[in-house]
Amino acid sequence: MSTDHRLSPEHEELRRTVEAFAHDVVAPKIGEFWEQHEFPYEIIREMGRMGLFGLPFPEEYGGMGGDYFTLCLAIEELARVDSSVAVTLEAGVSLGAMPIFRYGTEEQKRRWLPGLCSGESLGAFGLTEPGGGSDAGATRTTARLDEATGEWVINGTKCFITNSGTDITALITVTAVTGRKPDGSPEISTIIVPSGTPGLTVAAPYSKVGWNASDTRELSFSDCRVPADHLLGEKGRGYAQFLQILDEGRIAISAMATGLAQGCVDESVAYAKTREAFGRPIGANQAIQFKIADMEMRAHMARVAWRDAASRLVRGEPFKKEASIAKLYSSEVAVTNAREATQVHGGYGFMNEYPVARMWRDSKILEIGEGTSEVQRMLIARDLGLAG
Repeated sequence: MSTDHRLSPEHEELRRTVEAFAHDVVAPKIGEFWEQHEFPYEIIREMGRMGLFGLPFPEEYGGMGGDYFTLCLAIEELARVDSSVAVTLEAGVSLGAMPIFRYGTEEQKRRWLPGLCSGESLGAFGLTEPGGGSDAGATRTTARLDEATGEWVINGTKCFITNSGTDITALITVTAVTGRKPDGSPEISTIIVPSGTPGLTVAAPYSKVGWNASDTRELSFSDCRVPADHLLGEKGRGYAQFLQILDEGRIAISAMATGLAQGCVDESVAYAKTREAFGRPIGANQAIQFKIADMEMRAHMARVAWRDAASRLVRGEPFKKEASIAKLYSSEVAVTNAREATQVHGGYGFMNEYPVARMWRDSKILEIGEGTSEVQRMLIARDLGLAG
């Protein structure tokens, strides 16, 4: 099996294009959005016009005809500058649009994917519940089919749902218990709920530690009704579907964590070259040099990890363990690099006007979202045959 992860000319061209966009368009504006907890609609629209939301989807649905590796390249470059913009793309594609592409009917794909691929609309993935957390199988949200009206009737609550309440959110894909299996365990299915559906209440945005320019909310469903044909995939297969979606999404989160880790290196190198203490740049001190060298080493190895997992996915090979390794390693690397970059910047690293302050606050959630570090260790151990 090849382990050569050098970029093709097409991939390198995309990477450079997104890198330039991140530095020329995102970097000058995002600090103000982040400080004011505002969603950067114009930046997201420009990303849509670039085709970033359609990267891994076929052209027949409005996509760019790329693959998951291509998407992750774009996510990493955005995260080198800002994680709020990066997670909006990551969640909009891997959690919002990908379930419809993977499991939707032809009619569902043609109805929803063009808008999602263009960035004119966003999708959200309603999985996590207030009492569930990592135990996604303990879903309490229910959906029953009203035979008289031919509608699903949904009741329950979801929390921490990204992209669920923006002005351009088009749909939320919701996991819900739709019955019981012969052994008494819950039968979980996935249902598409369009934004604005009566019975769906979208709460105010959370007050968060980081990702302040992204949209994250709680959702509640009270006799929320959608047509029967809004079932996504096979009834009772929702649990298996979202496990696959999360496996893929962990690679994208790893790419985002790698971008943040590399962004910490970028900012630290630039600061160390210009900040003087005791008559010379602090970058001339070996203590600072070694600190930044270790940061670069960690970012490099995180990149190797996600590219390996993404390459396996694209080739159709097993990738579950490699995705968990990449997600676990890169998220912890991002937290470490953010802490070290703040130390390199000294007191200025504690000021929000410096990007490393945002990176420090943005990094921690990477060890939690789409599977905590503890869950990743559990999955890796299970793959090694160490059953619990």
